[in-house]
Amino acid sequence: QVQLVESGGGLVQAGGSLRLSCAASGRTFSSYAAAWFCQAPGKEREFVAGINWSGGGTYLVDSVKGRFTISRDNAKNTVDLQMNSLKPEDTAVYYCAAKPTTTARYYFLRYEYDSWGQGTQVTVSS
Repeated sequence: QVQLVESGGGLVQAGGSLRLSCAASGRTFSSYAAAWFCQAPGKEREFVAGINWSGGGTYLVDSVKGRFTISRDNAKNTVDLQMNSLKPEDTAVYYCAAKPTTTARYYFLRYEYDSWGQGTQVTVSS
């Protein structure tokens, strides 16, 4: 497993932007696929965006396409989520997750990841 620490959450008005960052340590992060999940109050934790081990492939759910971008820097062991045009419905705790794999596929389910950060709160006011 790798240890993951998220940062960058906060309170922003609708239409604003935030950049979440996830710092990894403990293993060779470049051999891990990574993802961002979110969990709103009373709801299940759900997949938002994923990136493969090399950063050459990304996947975003339809609700954030055109607004969010996921990227990684394997030299710095970080995965970022750039969030633009934020909406009140984006309000949630956002979690970084990682899975040791060098396949090209994406992983959408919570149980498929074995490393998790502690989460960072994103609140979007209307």
